[in-house]
Amino acid sequence: MILEPGKLYLGRTNEFTKTEKFVPMLEGRSSTGRLGLFIHVTAGFGDIGFAGYWTLEIFCVQPIKVYPNVDICQIYYHDIHGEYDLYNSGKYQNNTGVQPSLMYKDFEK
Repeated sequence: MILEPGKLYLGRTNEFTKTEKFVPMLEGRSSTGRLGLFIHVTAGFGDIGFAGYWTLEIFCVQPIKVYPNVDICQIYYHDIHGEYDLYNSGKYQNNTGVQPSLMYKDFEK
């Protein structure tokens, strides 16, 4: 598949992740960044207690051919110091596929 510049593509990680004692953060790999491929627009941090697949907000600055199962991002975990609450909104918890925005649920409270 060839990604076209100026369009937003939603994808997801192959890996299901779960963390209860760390803050997860998703970032692109330097090799993909040097091609002008961004794997998130604004959603790089995960929540404590999040379990699910990461939805990728893929954007490129030039046409780029992508292939299935090629590593384009990495997840790393930050320690938590002090007291904290687990992620409990449930809005994106345990997703199984590409997850479109559920921002409208923020207004239902």
